[in-house]
Amino acid sequence: MSKDELKRNNDETEADRTDITAKSENDSSNNDNKNGGKGISKGIFITIAVLALAVIGLVAFIIGDKTGKKKDDKKDVKTEASTEITTEKAGNDKTEVTEKTASDGSTDTTESSKDEKTEDTTEKIDDSKNNPLLSSKSPIYIKLDNASYWGNDKSYTCQYNVNVINNSGEAVEGWEVVFEGFADDCKLGDNWCGSYELKNGKLSVKPADFNSKIDDKNEINFGFQMIFTSEAGAKKATKNVKLFIGGKEYDPSAVDKDDKTEDTGKEDKTTEAPEADKEGKNTSQTDVTATEDTVKDDASTEEDKKADDKDGSTPVGIHGKLSVNGVDIVDKDGKKFQLKGVSTHGLAWFPDYVNKDAFKSIRDDWGANLIRLAMYTDESGGYCTDGDKNKLKELVKSGVDYATDLGMYVIIDWHILHDLTPMKYKDEAIAFFEEMSALYKDYDNVLFEICNEPNGGTSWSEVKEYAEEVIPVIRKNCPDAIIIVGTPTWSQDADIASKDQIEGYDNIMYAVHFYAATHKDDLRNKVKTARSNGAPVFISEFSICDASGNGAIDYDSAEEWMKLLNDENISYATWNLSNKNESSSLISSDCNKTSGWSEDEMSETGAWLREQLQK
Repeated sequence: MSKDELKRNNDETEADRTDITAKSENDSSNNDNKNGGKGISKGIFITIAVLALAVIGLVAFIIGDKTGKKKDDKKDVKTEASTEITTEKAGNDKTEVTEKTASDGSTDTTESSKDEKTEDTTEKIDDSKNNPLLSSKSPIYIKLDNASYWGNDKSYTCQYNVNVINNSGEAVEGWEVVFEGFADDCKLGDNWCGSYELKNGKLSVKPADFNSKIDDKNEINFGFQMIFTSEAGAKKATKNVKLFIGGKEYDPSAVDKDDKTEDTGKEDKTTEAPEADKEGKNTSQTDVTATEDTVKDDASTEEDKKADDKDGSTPVGIHGKLSVNGVDIVDKDGKKFQLKGVSTHGLAWFPDYVNKDAFKSIRDDWGANLIRLAMYTDESGGYCTDGDKNKLKELVKSGVDYATDLGMYVIIDWHILHDLTPMKYKDEAIAFFEEMSALYKDYDNVLFEICNEPNGGTSWSEVKEYAEEVIPVIRKNCPDAIIIVGTPTWSQDADIASKDQIEGYDNIMYAVHFYAATHKDDLRNKVKTARSNGAPVFISEFSICDASGNGAIDYDSAEEWMKLLNDENISYATWNLSNKNESSSLISSDCNKTSGWSEDEMSETGAWLREQLQK
């Protein structure tokens, strides 16, 4: 622009700005106007630029927010299969779970009520489309959960939890559930609440003596574990299932569903929640080798030992060596005393919970005075099968040491189950208890449980014969220790044992195990009968769900059981200290902490039982 043009522009600006009246020389006036014009142009430009940047930023924020929501909404959309499943809690609470299997084989799980973890799961498809027996639209249907498995290089175990629900309008009796398609090398592991037969890849499950009849609007539960030789086999565990009623195959498609299902409500779908940590590692079933160092880390500080049993402020410090007087446990002063505490899950599978801080939390926060160390004998990782004997014994020893340092009582549990009869590994049991009793002969806080749950038709005479061989081995080193003897039918037949008690030894007790939703007045009456016959009963394992350990919670029955135990001074240990995704676990499945749990980190069962222990 030329100087004349610039001057002309400035003159025009001056003429327009009639509100400026200052009089000065033309040079000065023009100069002032020139400078003023530039300042105003700059201000307008800066204002516009700032506004533009603000608008751009606002637009970017809005777009980014919507994009983020879209990403959240579409998170892990790359799926090959998607199954929507519902986890049913006690009462009417349900949480929706959508499980999406990515094309690369990884598994992501989201839950509307809380974040979940990934897990090792069996392959999931909507089986109800192929088999109406698995749909709750059927008048009689099967709720099948085989969503989790665990194992090592040698074998993999998949657990089945099965409910048969009757909404047919009438009671049914004489049921049989048949699973087909298992590989020939599969083996049947733990099983409960039924009679089992595995042959040529077909598993038949018939009723136990207490659950043959299914009333209308009721259900029965049973469960079992299948042991596979490969992880692939466990992942593809069969859901090919048939139901027989009175010897005839039940066909839902042959039933008039319009007449029969008006009260069944929406389709009931269920899954077992994850058992893995945030990195996808399975934390609910941990190989013993992964914790070899953790079970030896009890280098206690002076602060840790402030509350040991020597200062008289702990359970053992106050009550000392226990004994049995009549049907009651009494302390060193002869006063009635109730042991109440917590049982571990299988030491081979959940070794991380055997630590001093965990036991301290159970003692100080939960109010327990007892820890039970459950060492399985026959299952995968069992002491008498493919388990590492030395590492299992180290876990037992560490557990006893932690309990002793904390002034707690401790049960060493020879946890037979799949063995059926304690006679199967009698020689191993004798050697084990000889070693343990010699090691703890000077301890006042150690109890021995010599056969967890005899079952499978094992008689009391067989259990008694076993006990009369094992007890003298313990008595040689521990002449006064309390010894708990399991009873037939998964430790439910204490009444039978009470009529033919073990003689010649003091401080012998008889085990009863209950699961409140399954075992009610019938088993409570057995306990009362045993005690009236002079047999001291110890509830060395129980929970408030059904006998599978993974069913609905029955608070009414649980309250009745706790009233009986407390009114009669009956000692007990609740099952189980782990985060396994099942109703009986005390720790929430999405909590990987192994001590110091808040109430939010406990399972529903754990929070309720903690409240009972604190009473």
